[in-house]
Amino acid sequence: MNTTTTENTAEKKSWLREHSELGVGVVLLLLGVLVLTDALTMSVDLAQRGPVGPRTVPVVVGAGLLVVAVLLAVDVLRGGRGEAEGGEDVDLAEPGDWRTVLLLAGVFLGFAVLIGPVGFPVAGALLFWGAAYALGSRHLHRDPLIAAALSLLTYVVFDNLLGVPLPGGPLMGVL
Repeated sequence: MNTTTTENTAEKKSWLREHSELGVGVVLLLLGVLVLTDALTMSVDLAQRGPVGPRTVPVVVGAGLLVVAVLLAVDVLRGGRGEAEGGEDVDLAEPGDWRTVLLLAGVFLGFAVLIGPVGFPVAGALLFWGAAYALGSRHLHRDPLIAAALSLLTYVVFDNLLGVPLPGGPLMGVL
């Protein structure tokens, strides 16, 4: 009895491994349902003019996500498989670089936490410098200056030229 249970478990794991693309289909399906639910429960002003309103794009995107999810599931269940990436500079036999992934995740999390209290210019400079460091740049004198300049330029373009308000933090009165 123990051998049969082990064989069934191994067979189930093998089927799941062969059809792992179904996971992407499930994520697309859930995302499509979320977008459609949010779009259809959106309150719309009655003074809207014309047939195209604020619900149109989210409904189209949500429906598109559902269609792609179903088509992907049908393709995978009929035997379709995605090809492994064959980049010229990528060795697929090597494991992933988890240190870089975790450093980048930490940098993005730090940015999300710091943008409110210290503002975009400071948090953005830390984001750009941290991303450069995580991706391998070791110019400890040049990188922070470039990150600060890029962050200030981004802040000025978005806040002043495009009219998208970004939190300035302590630098709000200076910039």
